[in-house]
Amino acid sequence: MSLDTEIQRRRTFAIISHPDAGKTTLTEKLLLFGGAIHVAGAVKSNKIRKTATSDWMEIEKQRGISVASSVMGFEYKDFKINILDTPGHQDFAEDTFRTLTAVDSVIIVVDAAKGVEMQTRRLMEVCRMRNTPVIIFVNKMDREGKDPFDLLDELENELKIAVRPLSFPINAGAKFKGVYNIFEKKLDLYTPDKQHITEKIEFSDVKNPALSTYIGNEDTAKLCDDLELIQGVYSEFDIDKYLSGSVAPVFFGSALNNFGVNELLDCFIKIAPPPQPIAAQERIVNPFEETFSGFVFKIHANMDPNHRSCIAFVKICSGKFERNVNYKHIRLSKMMKFSAPTAFMAQKKETVDEAFAGDIVGLPDNGGTFKIGDTLTSGEDLHFKGLPSFSPEMFKYIENADPMKTKQLEKGIAQLMDEGVAQLFINQYNNRKIIGTVGQLQFEVIQYRLEHEYGALCRWESISLYKACWIESDNATEFENFKRRKAQYLAKDKDGRDVFLADSQYILQMAQNDFKNIKFHFNSEF
Repeated sequence: MSLDTEIQRRRTFAIISHPDAGKTTLTEKLLLFGGAIHVAGAVKSNKIRKTATSDWMEIEKQRGISVASSVMGFEYKDFKINILDTPGHQDFAEDTFRTLTAVDSVIIVVDAAKGVEMQTRRLMEVCRMRNTPVIIFVNKMDREGKDPFDLLDELENELKIAVRPLSFPINAGAKFKGVYNIFEKKLDLYTPDKQHITEKIEFSDVKNPALSTYIGNEDTAKLCDDLELIQGVYSEFDIDKYLSGSVAPVFFGSALNNFGVNELLDCFIKIAPPPQPIAAQERIVNPFEETFSGFVFKIHANMDPNHRSCIAFVKICSGKFERNVNYKHIRLSKMMKFSAPTAFMAQKKETVDEAFAGDIVGLPDNGGTFKIGDTLTSGEDLHFKGLPSFSPEMFKYIENADPMKTKQLEKGIAQLMDEGVAQLFINQYNNRKIIGTVGQLQFEVIQYRLEHEYGALCRWESISLYKACWIESDNATEFENFKRRKAQYLAKDKDGRDVFLADSQYILQMAQNDFKNIKFHFNSEF
């Protein structure tokens, strides 16, 4: 296949939602329909031992939530699909924000009973900032929920985007009988089956009298009325408006019971964009260029706990990546070759000889070679932006609870901080280590992973801080004066940059007023 053909058939997208909307279950079913797995795992079940493919970390299996983005690739109908399943919990929002920089489109999962929730609104704002095309999947239609038309109105109002249903449900809850596929003008009826793909009965014409023998006269009449109302209220689906991020197609279904998932996948491969141009600081990079370029958007420690290995996830922005070929690491300004680049099915990985724009490859990183945001190219100096660390909102001192495991703790902290899940600050006044996160749950995850992946025990001590902000100044005299007067509030981040730790909003405002020549940054990208 030519380079252009390979790139054109790539579809790289993220699945995002509020916790418990069914995001990871939908990911499982897409893998099931794609033939990548043959039995889907239950995300939350004590009876079924199999857990979700994308939730492979031990803590994820125990909690039934995703705490790290997973990368999965599979072939489907001559397309190469790359799914990034992201954490829904707001404590891990930064990982999700970063993942959105590596995808070309997004599927948002909404719970039919709960509708649009706070985290979904936030994630939609990130998509809107980047004009990312969005498809909405309204999940859990097999449970009692809101009226479909009320849900469509809520999606428009809350997510501030025009919507266009491309499938529509027949009833909901216990009476749920299937979905009508507006996009392909046919009706699919399903038998609920949580584990295997089920057979479909298709009707190309909803006015076919035989339809009532399957769903009854009443439901047939209601479906015809609903479809007429949709045609009258909503404009015809315009693929260009979808690609520009101004219209969101909507599908209804139940991921757990395989309702509506196939329609979603079949429509997705037809309308979703192939790899798109990406802005570097120097220029716009076109995916179809022959020279390779890519950036690290995520680092994960202990993909294989037996080898304590780190993997840097690289989104390929242009051209073709090849194994054992020299590429330039821009930040270190040195050439590197990679003998074991990997492609992923969650934790399972296989060595790949080549990958193309739109693909995600994993590069082994045992020596701390990579940081989030690093660029690799065939030689050109490029810098991809848009991968900031945000100012944390919660802080705790981290202390060693087992002096015999000091080395393990140091290594664990270093690797977990490189993942970008939390941030490490060294207090310059007392030299103590401070961990900053955006949510309480992250402290529990760090403690759990340090113990179970590194054999290190830690304990937390409270610290009262309002905000951490990065500081810089062109006025060296004023900067030194600031450091002298605010010594007890100063820290260094893991990259050695100066950070101001304000213990109250008042202290921060006073510092900003008193030192006009110092810039206070609330994310690390400045």
